[in-house]
Amino acid sequence: MTNMSMATGPGLKPSPIRASIDLDAPGLRHGFLKLPHSSDASAWGSVMIPICVACNGEGPTALLTGGNHGDEYEGPIALYKLAAAIDLAQVRGRVIIVPAMNYPALEAGRRTSPIDNGNLNRVFPGSPSGTVTEKIADYFCRNLLPRADLVLDLHSGGRTLEFLPFAACHALDDKEQEARCRSAMEAFGAPYSVIMTEMDASGLYDTVVEEFGKTFVTTELGGGGTARASTVRIAERGILNLLRHAGILEGAPEPVESTLLTMPDEGYVVSEHHGLVEPCLDLGDPVAEGELVARVFDQRRTAGATIEYRAPVSGILAARHFPGMVQAGDCLGVIAVPG
Repeated sequence: MTNMSMATGPGLKPSPIRASIDLDAPGLRHGFLKLPHSSDASAWGSVMIPICVACNGEGPTALLTGGNHGDEYEGPIALYKLAAAIDLAQVRGRVIIVPAMNYPALEAGRRTSPIDNGNLNRVFPGSPSGTVTEKIADYFCRNLLPRADLVLDLHSGGRTLEFLPFAACHALDDKEQEARCRSAMEAFGAPYSVIMTEMDASGLYDTVVEEFGKTFVTTELGGGGTARASTVRIAERGILNLLRHAGILEGAPEPVESTLLTMPDEGYVVSEHHGLVEPCLDLGDPVAEGELVARVFDQRRTAGATIEYRAPVSGILAARHFPGMVQAGDCLGVIAVPG
C-alpha cells in the first residue's frame, strides 16, 4: 500500500485516499483508490475508485483518465477494456489507468457527484479536507500528476452537448510545452484536432496538468449521454496511438487524416431564452457569419415568440446543445474555425 501523499508540509494535511496497490513497483496491478466516506448507507464506508498500473522497465509514464464527468462514456469504456487487456511485456515505462476519476458520478450517470454535487473538472487543485470531489482532485494533484509525463483525459459531451469527435490541446504561453501537446494531439489521430480556448479555465484538470508542465491531450468524442461504436473505436485507437507516440508501446501511431480547427472565444452561441430549440445546422456543417444556427420557440403557446440565433463567426458547427429544450445560459452551439 502506498503512502498517502507525495507532498506534505506545515499546515498541509495528507490525503485521506489510500491506493490499495503499489503505484511504482514493476508489474501489472489492479486495485482501488480508497476514499473513506461515512454515509447513511455505510457508516464506515469508502468510495472505491478503480485503478490499474502497468509498470515495466525504464520509460515515461502515461496517466490515462476517463469519467471526469460521469455521463461521458467513451473514455471509461475504452480504458476499462485497455486495463483488462494490457500486455505488460509490451510496456516500456508505466501506464496508470483510472477509467472513472469521479466514480460516484459514473455510477449515477451524472455529470456531477451524487454525494456532494461536485463537478470534478471545476474544483482542481482540490483539498484534502474538502468535499469528496475536492479530495479526489487533491489526490490526483499530489500523487498521480507528479508521476506522469503524458496525461490523456477522455471526454465527450455528456447528456447536454454533442461534439464532432476531436482531440484537443490548448494554446500555452510555454511554446515548447504547447508544441509537445500539439504533437501528442496529432498522434492521437481523431477525425478533428482542435486548439481550444476555454470559456473559463479556472478549476480545470487541464489547467493544473499544464501548470505541472506535463504533455496534455483531451478529447470530446460525441455526447448525448451515450457512447457510439464509432466514437469508442476512436478512443481505443487514439489511446494506443498516444502510447506509441510516447514510446511506451512499440511501433508508430496509426496515421489518420485529421482536420485542424480552432475554437475562438467568440465562437460560442449561448441562449438567452427558455424554450424549445430547433437546430438549423448539423454537426460539421459549414456556416457563415450571420447565418442561422438555431431557433428557440416559446413552447407555452402557438403564437409565442421565436428567437433566432446566428453565427458570430464563419466556420463549421463543432458542438451543439443536445436535448430539445434549452434554458437561458445554455450553450446552443460552438463554431470552430478551420486551420
